[in-house]
Amino acid sequence: MGMRIAVVSDVHGVLPALEAVLGEPEVRAADRVVVTGDVTAGPQPAEVLDLLVGLGERLVWVSGNADRELVEYRRGLRTEIPDPIGPYAAERLRPEQVDLLAGLPATATLAVEGLGEVLFCHATPRDDEEMVLVDSRLERWEEVLAGLDETVGTVVCGHTHMPYVRLAHGRLVVNPGSVGMPYGRPGAHWALLGPGVELRRTVFDTAAAADRLVRECDWPGIAEWADHYLNARAGDAEALAAFGPRDGRGV
Repeated sequence: MGMRIAVVSDVHGVLPALEAVLGEPEVRAADRVVVTGDVTAGPQPAEVLDLLVGLGERLVWVSGNADRELVEYRRGLRTEIPDPIGPYAAERLRPEQVDLLAGLPATATLAVEGLGEVLFCHATPRDDEEMVLVDSRLERWEEVLAGLDETVGTVVCGHTHMPYVRLAHGRLVVNPGSVGMPYGRPGAHWALLGPGVELRRTVFDTAAAADRLVRECDWPGIAEWADHYLNARAGDAEALAAFGPRDGRGV
């Protein structure tokens, strides 16, 4: 018998959103909670990590590009981070948390009830920041999924902050969307796997959450940041238009 899995991705240091998702009955009952990267690049990185570590052996970690960037910044391997809040988040991490992020795997594979072998990654199985979207052409999917073991029938990825399920060359591809920085509509997006795939959205009080971030985070731009991301001011069409050229379409 395979497991039932709750998948959360792209928390981006938003503690109220993560608390709301972890409070869902199906998440509490899941055999495992898989986090597919970009946990910490946001206003409450240390607090988010502490909450996840508290899940113990139920938690399965996968690294994201933003997590890697924070580690590289703290270790002097880079002097800038593309995300404006990134340097603040990096400095908020305790040394042992930097070490934790540095040791996270790029992928994880689990047997899931009804789905068989499922591979979890951040962006694609081979890279933590390359772009694939719900409307990426099949040739692009063939390229990024090349080399996977034939037993893997489902791939779960994050990175683009927009939930979808699609078939690509016989494999099911799932993106749970973003917990902390959703594009398209407010709420904390996640997924439940086993025996099928369910895209979920946890609605929480975003106004109260934004007020909390302003009280608890001293980054200078936090009020605007919280209003923009918690209220999903960036639409899905806008995000697809911005990300589309980065998946190689038209080349």
